[in-house]
Amino acid sequence: MPSTETLDHIEVLERFHSAANSGAMDLVAQAVDDLTAPGLVFHAPMPTGATGAEALKQVWEVLLRAFPDLHVTIEETVAEGDRVVSRNTVTGTHLGEYRGMPPTGKPVSYGEIFVFRFENGRIAEIRGVVDVLTQLRQIGALPL
Repeated sequence: MPSTETLDHIEVLERFHSAANSGAMDLVAQAVDDLTAPGLVFHAPMPTGATGAEALKQVWEVLLRAFPDLHVTIEETVAEGDRVVSRNTVTGTHLGEYRGMPPTGKPVSYGEIFVFRFENGRIAEIRGVVDVLTQLRQIGALPL
């Protein structure tokens, strides 16, 4: 049986995904503020130089502008101690500019896996792998 702390971590992650699935950037930004630790370490290449919570917010701004109906489905969650791993399927429709590409109206469906580390009940570190190749192929940015 998972510990209460582990179940709490899973609940935090589910709350974050719920905000993300709302499509409302203000709810996503509030969830980032409420659910992440002040010194969040977000491992992602950021051309703007942003780090931590601000980098996470910028990623979601880009995604929700490009895919306003974006939906993250949690397929599998594994939790132990201070870590939660989430394997997800992301779906959406390319209705806004993305990586310099104008909207195509094409649907996307791709996978991702994220590892979240928690401190004091909040997300303190995020590492992930997103199948951007599939995403870009589906919107026609790269050949199949």
